[in-house]
Amino acid sequence: MSKPIGHFTSYTINDGSLLESLQEEYGPTFELMTRREKLFLISAIAIQLCDQSPGRCRDEIYVVGHQINSSLPLHDREGSLEALSNQIRHGQTLSVEELPIKQ
Repeated sequence: MSKPIGHFTSYTINDGSLLESLQEEYGPTFELMTRREKLFLISAIAIQLCDQSPGRCRDEIYVVGHQINSSLPLHDREGSLEALSNQIRHGQTLSVEELPIKQ
């Protein structure tokens, strides 16, 4: 079962925020959006956060992205998305300086 947006964000009832407006328009779990709309918003947010993150992706990560999209079944791609999102929010992340150097 999905949890409401307030579980994941700083939204509180009657705070007049964009999050409140989104909840009123699309439901507390975004159930009034299509799958495509949800995926679009995920993509839009991820692109903006990526652009604000320092450094660049290693070339191998582009290959991994292609492999995930071309080789994994849908449920594993969705699970990978959830795992990555969880790591971004709650996990440890290497800094640019800590990236392993391949020779």
